[in-house]
Amino acid sequence: MAIKSIIKDNAEIVGLEITQELIEKLEIYAKELKEWNEKINLTAIKDDEGIAIKHFIDSLMLLKYVDIPENSKIIDVGTGAGFPGLVIAAARSDVKVTLLDSTGKKLKVVADIAEKMGLKNYEILNMRAEEAGQKKEYREQFDFATARAVAELRVLSEYCLPFVKKDGYFVSMKGALAELEIENAENALKVLSGKIEDKFCFDLCSQGERNIIKIKKISQIPTKYPRVSAQIAKKPL
Repeated sequence: MAIKSIIKDNAEIVGLEITQELIEKLEIYAKELKEWNEKINLTAIKDDEGIAIKHFIDSLMLLKYVDIPENSKIIDVGTGAGFPGLVIAAARSDVKVTLLDSTGKKLKVVADIAEKMGLKNYEILNMRAEEAGQKKEYREQFDFATARAVAELRVLSEYCLPFVKKDGYFVSMKGALAELEIENAENALKVLSGKIEDKFCFDLCSQGERNIIKIKKISQIPTKYPRVSAQIAKKPL
């Protein structure tokens, strides 16, 4: 089955509205991702069905459950091969997406794919999250921060919440252990002025349970956060 049919069929299963224009962009994404993956390790998921469901549909579910106003600024922390950030940029030309990753090789690929998809509403940021989060041009400059399966929630919160404006949101995309991660993140969220506003649980086209955790930033956080990565890893909040 062609990947466009896989995308369309599974979008219908999970109740996603998807345009023909977006499907065509994602076709290009899948083609380029598979070709680049032969040269550089971008993803362990290499088949059309896996790419369509576990990468594309999964990324788009954020837009189903979270209302992102027009002209919002979004940062995808640890974007890797562009998930969910590049998919969101493809689906929403009215928002600006910053794709942050510390691995320059991956970001060059992401930029090349974005260009071939014809996207204009993105920015590439090759930097460590804890360094970018301390810079005034990025700290508290975004309406939304998101991350998909980069680290456990209490660690991710320290990396992501510094980017978010007061009353903005950190949207964390998680698997089946979300409840446990939420429990473990209770202190971190308190310290970092984050409050869980909502959690959405869904089955990803029979590929397993997924969760989207919507965390509101209540106020500014102390300037010492985020700490350096060694401290975050050694002593999570």
